[in-house]
Amino acid sequence: MFKGFYDLTSGMLSQTRNLDVISNNMGNISTPGYKADTYIDTTFREMMFSRVGNRDKTGAEEIGRQTMAVVPSMVYTDYAHGSPEETGQPLDFAISGEGFFQIQGEDGNYFTRSGSFIVDNDGFLTLSSHGHVLDRNGQPIYLGTDDIQVDSEGNIFRGDGSLAGRLGVFDFADAYQNTLIHAGEGVYMSQAQAQPVDSPIQWKILENSNVDMVREMTRMMSSQRALQSAAQVLKIYDQLMTKATTDIGRV
Repeated sequence: MFKGFYDLTSGMLSQTRNLDVISNNMGNISTPGYKADTYIDTTFREMMFSRVGNRDKTGAEEIGRQTMAVVPSMVYTDYAHGSPEETGQPLDFAISGEGFFQIQGEDGNYFTRSGSFIVDNDGFLTLSSHGHVLDRNGQPIYLGTDDIQVDSEGNIFRGDGSLAGRLGVFDFADAYQNTLIHAGEGVYMSQAQAQPVDSPIQWKILENSNVDMVREMTRMMSSQRALQSAAQVLKIYDQLMTKATTDIGRV
């Protein structure tokens, strides 16, 4: 009977982690380029159960396998593209194909689908709170103004017609799940080498988050009910243990 405590407690911890992931998705539904996460758990090491005699332990008969707990397996990120939204802002960009913008940060380079940029005090194209946006050659892009024109290849021209640079779009040869590491809201880091690709750029447009609010609400309610059910059963176990150690103990 007492082994049920392991199942219930680990299940409650697992559902709590799942709710954290769901809450983070819902909190970033308006973050440009954000990719939804899904929490996945798995069973702990399975054990073989056998039937044996009270005295003679030979000739054990296998009766099945059972696990004592569920444990975190991974957080899967859905890298499907979000829908484009026209903003009319001159420093908003969206990648129309595969790949990521590359950002030069203090702790290394970041990768993101969010093209909501600004011009910093030094005149460089910047992702706020992260760093400078890099061109195809891995160099920061100096604008000095937001009076610009941009073509579908990502070439940025200042108001006087001079070329400021070309937005870099980079991609990885390996699967994203094995390459990218979360580093913030819609921002990732990687130890793998990214290569420039020729994905088209949409100007004055942002890629929306790919979070499906209806799906997240459904998952949240299901997880909350599972958590509440486990808590109720855990109380019943506690009551049974109390009776076992008091009432039966008197007999």
